[in-house]
Amino acid sequence: MRAAAARSARIADMEGAPMARRKKIYEGKAKILYEGPEPGTIVQYFKDDATAFNAEKKDVIDGKGVLNNRLSEFFMNGLTQIGVPNHFIRRLNMREQLVRNCEIVPLEVIVRNYAAGTMSKRLGIAEGTQLPRPIVEYCYKDDSLGDPLVTEEHIAAFGWASQQDMDDILSLALRVNDFMSGVMLAVGIRLVDFKIEIGRVFDGDYQRLIVADEISPDSCRLWDIETGQKLDKDVFRRDLGNLTDAYSEVARRLGVLPQSNVTKPTLIN
Repeated sequence: MRAAAARSARIADMEGAPMARRKKIYEGKAKILYEGPEPGTIVQYFKDDATAFNAEKKDVIDGKGVLNNRLSEFFMNGLTQIGVPNHFIRRLNMREQLVRNCEIVPLEVIVRNYAAGTMSKRLGIAEGTQLPRPIVEYCYKDDSLGDPLVTEEHIAAFGWASQQDMDDILSLALRVNDFMSGVMLAVGIRLVDFKIEIGRVFDGDYQRLIVADEISPDSCRLWDIETGQKLDKDVFRRDLGNLTDAYSEVARRLGVLPQSNVTKPTLIN
């Protein structure tokens, strides 16, 4: 009982602790990672920073971090419910979540259902063209190189992942795709493509792979089925409007953010 109470106290302290008192582990373009309250945990903080074109375009979008935190929580919890392992433990507050520490495989795993973005440019396929089947691509995670596209031959030759790892990664990616496609279709959104990262966790001598990082409109292409309106980071990349409005629309359709019942006050003469 004492151990459980002490653990709860540490987590409660972490929820309210100023970021300056925490040990920063890593800061990326959209998130900051801090040492967690328990061994094997990390606090993931979602920033409002938006970047595109390998950070050549930058801005701060008020509220983006809050929306991505809530949306990633929603998707990760959904994956847990269908048995897809992931690093999410629980949300701590509006901008932070507690996640399991893992060793990130140095690959971005991209699943494409429709041609868009770099695939359209590389292959000359019109954006929005439905692909014959979901296509899984891999990019080597290195910002200084622009996260180049790599093949399974590269991955095996350089030892980034074993053949068994690649089989497991492919299975995880397609299961995430099935889940995400269904969830989005139910609210009138087309899942064009998305990227995920995969982490290794160890239970004694046993290793398993889990979905890590985040799943949010930052890492997906989401188009309204009826109008084709973009509800993802392409809004920022292509100057198509207000990014917070786009992400808020995704959250609204999914029921992620509570609907406000507050009405404007009425002036009485």
